[in-house]
Amino acid sequence: MPQRTPLYESHLAANAKIVDFAGWEMPIHYGSQIEEHHAVRKDAGMFDVSHMCAIDLAGPDATRWLRHLLANDVAKLTTPGKALYSCMLDDGAGVIDDLIVYYFAADRYRIVVNAGTAEKDIAWMRARLVGFDAALVVRRDQAMIAVQGPNARERFWTAFPVARGATVMLENFQAAEWLADGEAWLVARTGYTGEDGFEITLPADDAPAAWAALLAAGVKPCGLGARDTLRLEAGMNLYGQDMDENISPYEAGLKWTVDLKDAGRDFIGKSALATRRCDVRFAGLLLLDKGVMRSHMKVHTSLGIGETTSGTFSPSLNQSIALARIPAGIENGSEVEVEIRDKKLKAKVVKPSFVRHGASQL
Repeated sequence: MPQRTPLYESHLAANAKIVDFAGWEMPIHYGSQIEEHHAVRKDAGMFDVSHMCAIDLAGPDATRWLRHLLANDVAKLTTPGKALYSCMLDDGAGVIDDLIVYYFAADRYRIVVNAGTAEKDIAWMRARLVGFDAALVVRRDQAMIAVQGPNARERFWTAFPVARGATVMLENFQAAEWLADGEAWLVARTGYTGEDGFEITLPADDAPAAWAALLAAGVKPCGLGARDTLRLEAGMNLYGQDMDENISPYEAGLKWTVDLKDAGRDFIGKSALATRRCDVRFAGLLLLDKGVMRSHMKVHTSLGIGETTSGTFSPSLNQSIALARIPAGIENGSEVEVEIRDKKLKAKVVKPSFVRHGASQL
């Protein structure tokens, strides 16, 4: 039976179209996906992301364990609230999941994992905690709301003016804990849209009132449809489409998340990464002909066949865009052909970041 977030009734009240997503009943849109997309690019929109899973990690060995578990190195986190994006790899360097870690102290962290991989992630983590003095607590008592857009922070402060002092100085990828009527909220300056804003983790019981306050402050509710077009325009990977356990971070364009500076740090998948061949590159595609690219379409290049991993029509660019894995020797600016319904349509290879902060990156 599909699960529901604490905001399910709020979505029904707003006439959301509900779909099954990773075992959760979630809003795909509230009437117009295009309007929701533009609201985030031009003003402020909010997403219910309570289906994602927050996990608290605590104990004397918390840092040592995370340095072994993740490809990125949490040792670079020294400021309380600072966050790190990383892949969690299996022994063969395949991506089990991509996640965010928040540092609060050497013995206390918050980990946020994807909805569809949560149970698998938790089992993997717990199995590898053996021998470490640390414990995991899954926080299904929490809800998460992402407020995104150029006016997102101001509208959040309109809804919650007393939060301004605790959050106004937050840098990108940093969080602050804020007490609201005695309850702890975590407000993080992170997101998945290519726009500024906050991701708020709060007690589940507080979520409907918080959603209503943001709505009254002029923040537009947005569904998973707009979330997908926004993240794709921003060139952000989606687990299960752009990467999975068969793909290494290098093949997913995430080499920058693998930290090899400390030669003595042995993380899971490190030895496999050193020997694993990578003869493909992760690229963006801009369709030059009329049509819409989707996932798993063949990409014909001068050096062989590639494949799209995600594709959509970009509302911001009024053109179809895609992420793809193509032969490593194909440079940006090259022209390729994407096979769409038995036709080969022309596309241009570009850096896999199309729109950020409301502006084209092309």
